[in-house]
Amino acid sequence: MAWDEWERLKASAAEKTPARMRLNGLPPDDRGPSAGAGAGDLKVSQTDLAAIGDKAFKLCNRLWTEARVALPTSEKAGDSLATQGFAFGGALRHVGNRWEKQLKSLMDACAHISNHMDFSSRTHQDDDQFIRRNMSGIETLDKGFDESYGGRGDSKPKGN
Repeated sequence: MAWDEWERLKASAAEKTPARMRLNGLPPDDRGPSAGAGAGDLKVSQTDLAAIGDKAFKLCNRLWTEARVALPTSEKAGDSLATQGFAFGGALRHVGNRWEKQLKSLMDACAHISNHMDFSSRTHQDDDQFIRRNMSGIETLDKGFDESYGGRGDSKPKGN
């Protein structure tokens, strides 16, 4: 691309409504009615995490019992067809193997979600307690530097 072509493209783009990136948030007009102090903060309760983990655990168990129902029959039919010389028998076995592999992947994902929600719940509880302990220590320390704390009053020497 020649330099003059680049300059033409830049000028053409500048004539259009420029799309600008905002790194620090939405403009006030785009925030909507729920915007306020702390409106953008992500909040999740331990109950929410536990519910997600529980649903993932139950789904994992249901997949094992309900999604594998046809697999033994399909494998048996595939073996029977293959021994009778039908190429479809091998294909049916392949589909069954593929199904089981995909099912195991899905079950692993559900188990991972369930375990992660349990882990997140415990970890965030520990983090919250740690932060609370440290913040209360900082508050106490700040009071020690506050001139009005402990009846110290002003710092002028007495007797003058």
